[in-house]
Amino acid sequence: MAQHDFTTGSIYKQLIVFSTPIMLTNILQVSYQFIDSLWVGNLLGANALGAISVSATVIFTVLSFIIGINNASLTILSQQKGKDSEEGLKNYLNAFVVLQTILSLMLGAIGFVFSKEILLLLDTPEPMVAEATSYLQINFLGILFLFGYNFIGTVLRSLGDSKTPLYFVVVAVVLNAVLDPVFIKVFGLGIDGAAYATILSQGIAFLYGLAYILRLCLAPFALPKIPRREEVGIILKLGIPAGLQMVVISAGVMAIMSVVNSLGADVVAGFGAAQRLDSIIMIPAMALGTAVNSMAGQNIGANRWDRLHKIALYGTLYNLAVMFLISAVTFLLARVSIRLFIQEAAALEFGTTYLKLVAFFYPFLGINFILNGVVRGAGAMFQVLILNVISFWVLRYPLTYWFAGMFGDKGIALGMGISFVISSIIAYLYYRFGRWRRQVIFKKSE
Repeated sequence: MAQHDFTTGSIYKQLIVFSTPIMLTNILQVSYQFIDSLWVGNLLGANALGAISVSATVIFTVLSFIIGINNASLTILSQQKGKDSEEGLKNYLNAFVVLQTILSLMLGAIGFVFSKEILLLLDTPEPMVAEATSYLQINFLGILFLFGYNFIGTVLRSLGDSKTPLYFVVVAVVLNAVLDPVFIKVFGLGIDGAAYATILSQGIAFLYGLAYILRLCLAPFALPKIPRREEVGIILKLGIPAGLQMVVISAGVMAIMSVVNSLGADVVAGFGAAQRLDSIIMIPAMALGTAVNSMAGQNIGANRWDRLHKIALYGTLYNLAVMFLISAVTFLLARVSIRLFIQEAAALEFGTTYLKLVAFFYPFLGINFILNGVVRGAGAMFQVLILNVISFWVLRYPLTYWFAGMFGDKGIALGMGISFVISSIIAYLYYRFGRWRRQVIFKKSE
C-alpha cells in the first residue's frame, strides 16, 4: 500500500485522499456500537439499549488513557517519518508496543473489577445496572484486541497509509454484524451476546491485521524488547497529557451522562439513541483531525513549517462544508433516525428534539478537531489538555447542567451546542496566538 509523504505536493489533494479512508474506517468503528444498539434496541427493548449506552460511556472513559497514548504515537511516529529516520521509527514503535500492552492489561483488569461501582457512581437507573455491568465486564476482557488493531491503524496512518487499516476494520465489522443476532437471539445470551460478538470480532481482526502487516513489511515491527529510557521519557512526556486529554473528554461525557440519567429512563434511552447517531455525524471532523495531526507531524519533522497554515485552513474549510451538509440532513431526518433504535414514544420524542437542536452546532465542534489536530502534531499535548479542560469542565458540563435545570431535557442540547461555539473560538485564539510552535520533541542528536 502507498505511504504518502506530506512534506511536498498539493495539501488540499492530500487532505482529501488521506482523510477519506479514515472517515470510512471511523464509520465502521462506530458501527460496532451502532449495530449492537440496533439489535439490542429492537430485540431486547429500551432498557437494554440504555444499559449499552451507559456502558459504552464507561468503556470509553476507562480506556481513554491508552487512546491518548495512541494519539501521542501518531505525533511521534509521524515526526520520525518526516525526519526520514528508519531507526527512530523502529525504536519508538517498539516502545509503544511494550507500553500499550502493559497499560491495556492494567486498565482492563481494573475496569472488570470495578464495573458495577462505576455504574452506580453514574446514578445509572436501577433496572439497567445488572445488564450494564455484565456488558461492561465482557468488553473489558477484550481490551487488548481492541487497542491492538487500533494501534496498528495509528502506526500506518503516521506513515501516510490510511487505506490498509480500513481492511482490518471491515473484517471486524462484518464479523460483528453476523455474530450479533446469533449470540443475542439464537444462543439466547441477550445483551451479553452483543458484547461477546464484539470482542470476538475484534480479536480476529487484530490477528489478521498483525499477520498482514508482518507479511508485507508495511511497518518496522520486530520482537518486543525493553525500550530505552529516552524513548520511554518522550512517550510519557507526550503520552500522559495526551491520555489526560481523553480522560478529561470522556469524564466530561460521563458527567453529562449523569445529568441525563437524573431525568429518567426515557431520556436515557432517547439520549443513547441520539448518541449513536452523534458518533457517526462527528466522524468527518474526527477523521480530518487525525489527518491534519499526521500531516502536521510529518511537516514539522521535516522542518516544513511553511505548510502548516494551509493544512489548518484547508482542513477547516473542508470541515465546514461537510458538517453544514450533515447538519441539514440530521435536522430533516431526526425522527426517522431515532426510530431505527427505539419505538417508545417518550424516548423517541426526546431523541428527536435533541438531534434537531444540536444539529445547528456541529460545524463549530469540528473546528476544534482541526485546530487541535495541528497543535497536537507539534507535540503540544499539555496545551491541548488545557483546551479540553476548558471545553468540557468550564463550558460544556456547567452549561448543560445549568440549561437542563432551566429548560428540562431540551436544555441538554442547548448547553452542549453553545459550548461548541465558545470552545471553537478559544481553540482558534490559541492556534493563532499560542506558543505551540516552540515545542521540541526530540533532541537534535536524535
